[in-house]
Amino acid sequence: MQIKSIVFLLVIILANHTSFSQTRSILHGKITDARTGSPLAGATILLHDINRNAIANDSGEFKTSFIPAGEYLVEISHIGHISWVERIRVDGNTFRNFVLSDAVVEQEGITVTGVTTATRLKQSPQPVSILKRAELLKISSSNIINALTHITGVNALTTGPAISKPFIRGLGYNRVLVVHDGVKQEGQQWGDEHGIEIDDYSVQRAEVLKGPASLIYGSDGLAGVINLQTLSPVAEGTINANVLGEYQTNSRLRGYYGNVSGTKNGISFNAYGSYKGAQDYENKYDGHVFNSKFNNKNIGG
Repeated sequence: MQIKSIVFLLVIILANHTSFSQTRSILHGKITDARTGSPLAGATILLHDINRNAIANDSGEFKTSFIPAGEYLVEISHIGHISWVERIRVDGNTFRNFVLSDAVVEQEGITVTGVTTATRLKQSPQPVSILKRAELLKISSSNIINALTHITGVNALTTGPAISKPFIRGLGYNRVLVVHDGVKQEGQQWGDEHGIEIDDYSVQRAEVLKGPASLIYGSDGLAGVINLQTLSPVAEGTINANVLGEYQTNSRLRGYYGNVSGTKNGISFNAYGSYKGAQDYENKYDGHVFNSKFNNKNIGG
């Protein structure tokens, strides 16, 4: 009986080891310029379905961390080049080379909102607008929802500089769903003085799905969905630190933000903190608008 138990245990261990080995896959290769053939150092490889990425070294070579075997939507991008987007089957040691062409205008973005898996923007069944981190930093606003009003069809109902509620094509409150790193944010639905409880400095990417999305997100997605992402994974074995500050003259708004992020052994982390404060703003009709000041502090990860 004891021998049978030992044999049975060994069979289970070997089966688990085989299954685990099959799931430990990597994607690696080299990225070069189509015109010159030179390596593209710093090119980014992003697997949208599992939010993993890698960065090409000085020789243009890249290697992802261990990932489960499967099919992923892969985006290869580099400044000044057309982004390359395709679904790739990764199983075991998968080797692929990529060639990027020069571009004057950036190619299409990727969206993961309103669909079950990551998909190309042009293949989404509903209209989706995307604002990346670099674009958000160019917009002067006091909160993230005001920044999104630069997207056609998106408006904001404000009750002060720090409180804005999103409206998509005329519908708002509990008809617009806000998702923050995969978690529903429903604070803006409770009352007029409740805004989005998200640190706008931490947002790395904003996606706005315009149109009914109730089939996936429930009745809250009747008008559309706003998907805000704060975690942008860095390359394996890399640690990044960022510091950001801003000042606006009208309300003497002061804002400060800092974060530290990295990836080690396939595990990504991000810790951030911010402060934003403003005095009563002023206009030419009323002068100082009292009680419009605000003071926000946030820390998260």
